[in-house]
Amino acid sequence: MPTDPSPGTAGESPAGNARTRRRGVADRSPRASATSAVEVRRSNRRSRTVSAYREGDRTIVLIPARMSKAEEQRWVSVMLDKLAAQESRSVLGDAELAERAERLSAQYFEGRARPASVRWVTNQNTRWGSCTPAEGSIRLSHRLQGMPEYVVDYVLVHELAHLLVPGHGPRFWRLLEAYPRTERARGYLEGVVAADRLPHLPAARGE
Repeated sequence: MPTDPSPGTAGESPAGNARTRRRGVADRSPRASATSAVEVRRSNRRSRTVSAYREGDRTIVLIPARMSKAEEQRWVSVMLDKLAAQESRSVLGDAELAERAERLSAQYFEGRARPASVRWVTNQNTRWGSCTPAEGSIRLSHRLQGMPEYVVDYVLVHELAHLLVPGHGPRFWRLLEAYPRTERARGYLEGVVAADRLPHLPAARGE
């Protein structure tokens, strides 16, 4: 796949005396179960800081009480991605990656995509992932490590689909439609590529 297409905690510990408001925001973290939810807690003691942590099958996001709803939605998304990135960085080794591929195949392809091997590699700088259907091997670029797990999952699903359909024709893209975060993950990866292409300007004096 070319590049062009304790509980995990992010931020500081929860502040006390928070004014809590429960929000029906679906948890977009791939580590969460289908019934997981995000609970947003507003605190008058917070002025600028935002933090998040896992609590059972929920994700708790703590924000300043004065924050607007638009800001709340933006920060919930940011903190979910931050938590997912932390968990991806700390958990997924080659063995876990292979187990994850097996689960994704069962979930989206009825177990029909059966890789012989799934591993991280450090020699893929122009591709996020690659697949050799004849060998049943899938390789993911080490650059994905630390990215949100829904992004890693998308690349895994992409390469698993190549075990069933080698090319990128209509049938291949129909297979990928089964993964609900396809467009979001592609947008994330495209953003990473675009950021890499920006000119690196020299820092201003004193920075």
